[in-house]
Amino acid sequence: MHLYLIRHGQSYVNLPDWSGTNWDQPLTLLGQQQAAALAAWLPDQLPDVAAIYASTMLRARETATPLAARYGQAIRFDDRVREIGNNRFDHTPWGEADHHGEFAGFWASERPFAPVMKEPASETLMHFRARVGVFIEELVEKHQGERVLVVCHGGVIEFAFDHIFNIGPWRRCEVWTHNTGVTHFEYVEHPGREVWRLRSHDRIDHLTPELQS
Repeated sequence: MHLYLIRHGQSYVNLPDWSGTNWDQPLTLLGQQQAAALAAWLPDQLPDVAAIYASTMLRARETATPLAARYGQAIRFDDRVREIGNNRFDHTPWGEADHHGEFAGFWASERPFAPVMKEPASETLMHFRARVGVFIEELVEKHQGERVLVVCHGGVIEFAFDHIFNIGPWRRCEVWTHNTGVTHFEYVEHPGREVWRLRSHDRIDHLTPELQS
């Protein structure tokens, strides 16, 4: 399986003056342009794609829509690839009415077993990693020998690295990805050897300097 993880385009949550509330924000104008550039470029690089998955959050949905239109495919939305802090500890997503978007007073990796949000039933960093890992392992079972796109979030891509590289809870390196950056992993059957290959990370060939963020 070839797994392509794609971060969403620039959203209002990515802007320096974002207030930190109302997490489910749409794309900015720049983010829309980034999504359009991705959709114009990627099908020429990867003409044969078996499935397109996306986070159910608005910024990922808006990024995936033009891409799916170019491929002529339906989007398979999945709550498990929402950004960290946007699901409860049982992996179900928060609704607009019961999620206030207040972080706990520490960086998640500092206390990986503590709730990341000031919300009853908030997930911890390790709950987040588990839902990302379960999603990836399910893709391996469903899509052997196929190419799969997943439009998601920077945190999801970070913790895909942690899952695939088998990093423990006390992580020491952040993995940064540009908006609409593409990361490519390959899963192969190699008994007695590593089964994952990192082919590339954060490809932004489709973005001119003016569109990078």
